[in-house]
Amino acid sequence: MAELQTIVNEIHQALLPRLGEGKVADYIPQLARVDPKKFGIAVIDIHGRVYKAGDCDEPFSIQSVSKVFTLTLALGKHGETTWNRVGREPSGSAFNSIVQLEHENGKPRNPFINAGAIAISDLVMSGHTPREAIGEIVRFVQYLADDETIAIDPDVARSETATGYRNFALANFMKSFGKLDHAVDHVLGVYFHQCALAMSCTQLARAALFLANNGKNPLTGHTVVSSQRARRINALMLTCGHYDGSGDFAYHVGLPGKSGVGGGIMAVAPGRASVAVWSPGLNQVGNSLLGSVALEMLAARTGWSIFGTQH
Repeated sequence: MAELQTIVNEIHQALLPRLGEGKVADYIPQLARVDPKKFGIAVIDIHGRVYKAGDCDEPFSIQSVSKVFTLTLALGKHGETTWNRVGREPSGSAFNSIVQLEHENGKPRNPFINAGAIAISDLVMSGHTPREAIGEIVRFVQYLADDETIAIDPDVARSETATGYRNFALANFMKSFGKLDHAVDHVLGVYFHQCALAMSCTQLARAALFLANNGKNPLTGHTVVSSQRARRINALMLTCGHYDGSGDFAYHVGLPGKSGVGGGIMAVAPGRASVAVWSPGLNQVGNSLLGSVALEMLAARTGWSIFGTQH
């Protein structure tokens, strides 16, 4: 499908004059150092063909994109009982809001806001030390991407730990409601390290392929999750994957996706391909500004929106 490479090249070219738009996340000091003019895109179809452009092979901090992988792990360990800990509804408030958590007795609205992902980290820790849980997460992502070079950026992990006061508050709050099994600092250690995973667009698109292919990685032949679970993870990404910009993203792009404040967005065209984009400048709700534009252009040009083609 040579035209897909043409589309990817044209999106890259169209966005070159706009590089640097948006605001780089500066509340995590290490992220504030990233060059705002970076832009990468990688598309991998379910036959394993790769189409990419720009800074697509440069690792960046995936941040909240990691929440999809830890949710997949938690579901593997705990199945449907996972939903006793976190809900499945869009939050409609900021990704680090404490107000909603108080209102709903310490049960986070969904696994993709910070409180929800902290609760998921607690579930992933079951029977593990923090170090073992972090190792399991890294190995799982390496397995998904079929790439043993993927690692955690220790500087980002340290930077997050030093400035993560809001996350400490959320975790302590949930602990007070009896919603966390493990010590708060242990759970947050796991959470901060998973957010500090560094991956390139190509690696990220590869790791998401199982979600585009009914739960099975088409490159390795490994079944990661059942087709039903893959569908449900995709549904959650569509409704909750972009904080309080999730509805807008569904409206403009129409693909399940998960964003992170490092400027990455991982998206899935079920039955067709997985996509990763990276541009560090964020919009008002904390999603990559040019990454969102690139995915909107891709969905329009390919007709991949799950809501039907655009005419």
